Amino acid sequence: MKVCIVGLGAIGGLFAAWLGRRLPPGEVTLSALARGSTLAAVREGGLRLHGDNTPVPLQASDDPAALGPQDLVILAVKGPALAAVAPAVHALLAPHTQVLVAMNGVPWWFFDGLGGPCEGWSLDSVDPGAVVRGLIPSRQVIGCVVHLSATVPGAGQVKHVNGNGLIVGRPAGGVDDSLRAMGALLERAGYAVTLSERIQREVWFKLWGNMTMNPVSALTGAPCDRILDDPLVRGFCSAVMLEAQAIGAAFGIPIDQVPEQRHAVTRKLGSFKTSMLQDAEAGRALELDALVGAVREIGTRLSLPTPNIDALFGLTRLMARQRGLYPAAG
Repeated sequence: MKVCIVGLGAIGGLFAAWLGRRLPPGEVTLSALARGSTLAAVREGGLRLHGDNTPVPLQASDDPAALGPQDLVILAVKGPALAAVAPAVHALLAPHTQVLVAMNGVPWWFFDGLGGPCEGWSLDSVDPGAVVRGLIPSRQVIGCVVHLSATVPGAGQVKHVNGNGLIVGRPAGGVDDSLRAMGALLERAGYAVTLSERIQREVWFKLWGNMTMNPVSALTGAPCDRILDDPLVRGFCSAVMLEAQAIGAAFGIPIDQVPEQRHAVTRKLGSFKTSMLQDAEAGRALELDALVGAVREIGTRLSLPTPNIDALFGLTRLMARQRGLYPAAG
């Protein structure tokens, strides 16, 4: 089975490392599409999993033509990089290729097959002009909600921190034999895989917590426990979540919790920096559109009020623009 990882960051690097090191030799032919210092490091010394000095067996390139059509493509880039890598992903596709999309936030395929008032919507906030939709058809997509953390200690390196959960499912819903087979492959590589009949529910529920903690941490520089310890900030996060909850209910994905229940789950994780705060500190582009902008766009198109989401989006966007971490206006 030919498997290509697109994006050798923390999550993509862990996919590559576990598939390359934990499966029996010959079960997969592993490759990666990478660029810059990551590509140079992998070409020179291989991809290395923290604590294991043996390089992961894979072919790395910045040219999809050199890798050829794949059976499975694992797309693990940050939202701001999606439009740039979509043509390369398209070049890796054959009619049978499946694309496992392991990304945060609302994806471009979110309303394909969901039904309800937003069926088939394309969101300008995550896919302007529906370019990605045209290059990576939703019929070949498998959605993936990632419940684990990993870091990149250096170029060509990846370190697993905790967790190993993946929830996977098709935009159109249901579970078929090919989805089961892919889930079994990932389980053999060490993941705890749950097959979802309706993956959009899992995407939306994870987003419900991430869309506040991530941007608020980037704005303030505070870890999540400090955010939740401040009653005014926690109350603002709850107000944002209530607006998002109303939006989800309007398009058919209600959430039967209250914000304080989700805060309690986050608090159990202790003091940690969100991925957006880590990106801000490292000077990397922020995934603001997929996490907040898309929710705001959906609410606007459904004629639902979003004053707190607007405030969160506007403040974080302005901060990011001032630091060169988000595209300039116009």
